[in-house]
Amino acid sequence: MELSINGSSLRTFGRCVTFLARVASELVLQAHLAKLELHTLNSSRSAYGSVSLARDFFDTYHLDAAASAPSSTPLQCSVLLKKTYWIVCSAEPEVQSLALDRGRFPSRLTIRPRELARLLSNFQSSLQELTIIATDPAAGLPDAGGDVGGKAVELRSYNDPAKDDCDTRLHTQLWIDPVEEFVEYVHAGDPVDVTFGVKELKAFLSFCEGCEVDILLFFEKTGEPVLLVPRFGLDDGSTSDFEATLVLATMTVSQLADSNDAQQPATSAQHNGEPRAATTPSVSNHTKIWSELSEVLSAIPRSQHHPSNWVGADDNDDDNEDEELLVQTTPHYMD
Repeated sequence: MELSINGSSLRTFGRCVTFLARVASELVLQAHLAKLELHTLNSSRSAYGSVSLARDFFDTYHLDAAASAPSSTPLQCSVLLKKTYWIVCSAEPEVQSLALDRGRFPSRLTIRPRELARLLSNFQSSLQELTIIATDPAAGLPDAGGDVGGKAVELRSYNDPAKDDCDTRLHTQLWIDPVEEFVEYVHAGDPVDVTFGVKELKAFLSFCEGCEVDILLFFEKTGEPVLLVPRFGLDDGSTSDFEATLVLATMTVSQLADSNDAQQPATSAQHNGEPRAATTPSVSNHTKIWSELSEVLSAIPRSQHHPSNWVGADDNDDDNEDEELLVQTTPHYMD
């Protein structure tokens, strides 16, 4: 095989490799007559990424006569993506290929990378798993007359109950109005939730942002994989000279049972009797945020959560009149 590439295509190729390197450490290349495919699968087999580059993507793309036959097996090899070393190709790598039919997914959402990055900035940088809860906009939420009414999508930090780590005690929830925050949102019927890794999601976000394309996320229900692909504006991608796919495994335990315990949005918190500084949330008029330290609020009497304790953030800051962020007042416990 022989190929050459330069210009804008070279920059796109670099973004492809960077994206795949953040998913796993080994890359499998498969050279077909009409395209070059890059595949990667992480060691726990919970995340799979692939990029397909059409023949026209390259300045020159040549396969030898044996590999050019229509019925021939594609040329393939694997390389490591991390550290600096001499590259040694394997003649018989484990083929990593996974195809999911988009039509099998009843629900989907499309979001611009910059908007997704803004929403994720409200969560701890150390967050490892994220839960998306999708409800039918036509059904309405139980508290449709309240502060989260009409916000049919919830993003929630997932914290492993088996871990005893202070950094994982901070719970954050965002209620989102899909009409205002998403390019497209399709979901009907009962609420569903999916929980998956944040690391690979951020890698795909960076890739799509660099390529200036939107993120299209397909999902079904708890325990079923989620599929992420670039969305090329109004185009379905059929005219693009490249495509990419990220498949993420989801947790088998639903988080919907915890939704009934959700409180109103809040950002103030304390830890071990010491006040914890709250960062400025990146929320819009169409997003609500609530955050708490679980070990602290569990020790606070229930009356402290009464709606009378809620005050508007704009009461304290005249410059944030358009923000709908609410802040809960929390007592300060001294040792």
